[in-house]
Amino acid sequence: MKRIDYAKAKKSANVHAYAYLAPYAADLGHVVYLDLVKSAGITIDIAPLGAAAAHYWHPIIARYGLKATVGNAAIAPTFRCLTVDWDNNIRLDRSSPYAMASLIAMRDRFDVAFANDTDADRHGIVTRTGGLMNPNHYLATAISYLFAHRPNWGKDAAIGKTVVSSSIIDRVAKKLGRKLVETPVGFKWFVDGLVSGSFGFGGEESAGASFLRRDGTVWTTDKDGIILGLLAAEIMARTGRDPSQLFGDLTAELGVPHYARIDVAATGPQKNILKSVTPEQLGLKDLAGDPVRATLSKAPGNGQPFGGIKVETDFGWFAARPSGTEDVYKIYAESFRSTEHLKRIQDEAQAGLKKVFGA
Repeated sequence: MKRIDYAKAKKSANVHAYAYLAPYAADLGHVVYLDLVKSAGITIDIAPLGAAAAHYWHPIIARYGLKATVGNAAIAPTFRCLTVDWDNNIRLDRSSPYAMASLIAMRDRFDVAFANDTDADRHGIVTRTGGLMNPNHYLATAISYLFAHRPNWGKDAAIGKTVVSSSIIDRVAKKLGRKLVETPVGFKWFVDGLVSGSFGFGGEESAGASFLRRDGTVWTTDKDGIILGLLAAEIMARTGRDPSQLFGDLTAELGVPHYARIDVAATGPQKNILKSVTPEQLGLKDLAGDPVRATLSKAPGNGQPFGGIKVETDFGWFAARPSGTEDVYKIYAESFRSTEHLKRIQDEAQAGLKKVFGA
């Protein structure tokens, strides 16, 4: 790759400076009701993990008059400001109570708190009543709230989710009477829908999401952790209750999801088999005591292969996909019965795949 000196590149006629911060901050009020957050006096703690986006927050806070503080704002390329994860490694996992320990410890000092990763495309939400929210739980809560409080969104605006996201989102979509579009993993599958406004919301189980402006037009075609964090404050300002409490309402009506992802050791040949396994090869007729209603190797929302297999029943499911970086495959699983039922799903998933690998 040909390289050029930075100082020389800056002088090139093909290079132009652009100030991203000011227009982004100015436009945020067209996405989230920040005037409502201000008038309600919602107190917010913000943790830009690694601080790559820290310089965005003070202009945003000042512009909208928010009662917010920014912690760990020093630029930290080594991430020395973070608490270590469960295995004593530093990891930017907004869903880990270990990595988010410092923010969780401050939960009683603020109405809502949230963290973003270094490029601010993912979020982690902490509430007083529930502590750190599971990413799937917050996605379901955000979807339920947004489609009830965005009257200018199209009546046909759909909900986008990935095949490994929680089925509580399916149940929320059905309750709302909205079309659900289930895609392979990857935010690229939501782009066309967000651009056209045919998707009101697109989200991934890994705490990445985006949604339309208040008027129903496109905001961004990539994940935006900043608006998801600020939305938690809007939710509290409008309803007087935090996102954990609203999720409790959803589960009281729609059932409690028990969701987990585990990694299972796998060889290269086994990963290749899993990548192209068919429903016929797996051949499961029942799963954890319930009849199988669908076995999928293609996402039902767009018919695209997702590089693995998914088995669904009325009370649970699992999806298995090979890792692209490690000698493991990942099992995503969920039960609407119990944690014991979830464990049974996981065990039967591994047993079924073991037979496929040995065939």
